[in-house]
Amino acid sequence: MSSALRRVIQRPADGLADVAERCEMCGLAVPVEHRHVLDVRHGEPRCVCQACSLLFERDAAAEGRYRLIPGRRLRVPEFVAADLGVPVGLAFFVRQPGGGVVAHYPSPAGATRWEVEAAAWEAVEGTCPPVREMLPGVQALLVNTARGRREHWLVPIDDCYRLVALIRREWRGLSGGSEVWPAIDGFFADLDE
Repeated sequence: MSSALRRVIQRPADGLADVAERCEMCGLAVPVEHRHVLDVRHGEPRCVCQACSLLFERDAAAEGRYRLIPGRRLRVPEFVAADLGVPVGLAFFVRQPGGGVVAHYPSPAGATRWEVEAAAWEAVEGTCPPVREMLPGVQALLVNTARGRREHWLVPIDDCYRLVALIRREWRGLSGGSEVWPAIDGFFADLDE
């Protein structure tokens, strides 16, 4: 399990940490709400303070090693998620820097992944124009059609890691138990704020 995912899982529910998190670039303490950069080589988010996040506003500053994860969340028009070959109702899709799209679906064991067929992804881009603007590696198309929901979002990739951590933390038994679905609903309600 990545160190970033481990930190999210272990973070107290009230969002207050006993020990302040540190910027993984300069070592300064960061508040609970802070920005992240993607360590491109390892595919992991890194916590950064405000000053360091400003350094990574321009991709050239990191010489391709780090990319600032955007903070913008955008609800996108609905499309038929089943056309992407999604076997479940909750999944996120990440465009890879070298091309292609990888789909992930959160589970109690982490995120399962598979490659999305290029033609299927192109069809979604044709029916949902904001998806064409999705930034490789740092943004994701998050789809929730589980239990009758109809949620389609462009989100920062760290939101997807938070969702995976939430499911790992709340899942009980074979079906998830009584806590996981209200927690997932709360996660999506928070995206709307």
